[in-house]
Amino acid sequence: MKPIITVEEARALADMRLLDARQDGYREGHLEGALHADLEVDLSTPTDPALGGRHPLPSLEAWTATVGKWGIDPDTRVVIYDDRGGVLAAARAWWMFRAIGHENVAVLEGGMQAALDAGWPTSMTVPQVPTKPHYPADNWVMPIIDAQGVHAARGDDAWTIVDVRAPERYEGKVEPYDPVAGHIAGAINLPCADNLNADGSFKSIDELRAVFAKLDPEHTVVSCGSGVTACHTLLAMDIAGLSGASLYVGSWSEWCRKGWPGEP
Repeated sequence: MKPIITVEEARALADMRLLDARQDGYREGHLEGALHADLEVDLSTPTDPALGGRHPLPSLEAWTATVGKWGIDPDTRVVIYDDRGGVLAAARAWWMFRAIGHENVAVLEGGMQAALDAGWPTSMTVPQVPTKPHYPADNWVMPIIDAQGVHAARGDDAWTIVDVRAPERYEGKVEPYDPVAGHIAGAINLPCADNLNADGSFKSIDELRAVFAKLDPEHTVVSCGSGVTACHTLLAMDIAGLSGASLYVGSWSEWCRKGWPGEP
């Protein structure tokens, strides 16, 4: 599957598993057939933010068990949506599927609103799906970098650290979630919101390539507040044919708690 899929393409699929990755509202109504991929429960295992950030990855065993619980195996086509063009958690779920080697996964273009506009029915019913064994994966296969690795990358001119948060958070003007405002010293700002058009769809391949033209994916670290919206930029880079950048899962939420170099 391509990394993104239109509503028309998704509805034409004969068989797929639909996942709702919104942070709120699933129980009040979701696209018919969707299971909930909960950021706080399924897509992370929060512990001490200083040791992994606010949304550290679950263990590989826990994630592969969750995927099996959703009735997904390597042949299952998976479509994921949220209500912010993938920014909230749909891209995080996409990355996590790709990180266990699952290629049959895509984010829904335009998210829930595009589906509603196209007449996709909604439901308050939680679908019952037959569970499957743990997804067969032995390790994370997408590039991940830890705080020590980012610290080392800062001292290497070959590497670029990208912070995808909004400019006001990058510049330290506001910080709604973490105890310190600012960004990793030396990081550049490429806000993930700029990956999208006004309607919530992704910009064209050429437009995205222009944004990331100066990056060498194999020497790029992508960070955000807690490793969630960074995945949106990793998705955008994949759309542009520039995959291979490393995710710093802990991101600013971990970095700022370590007292390591930051800039306002």
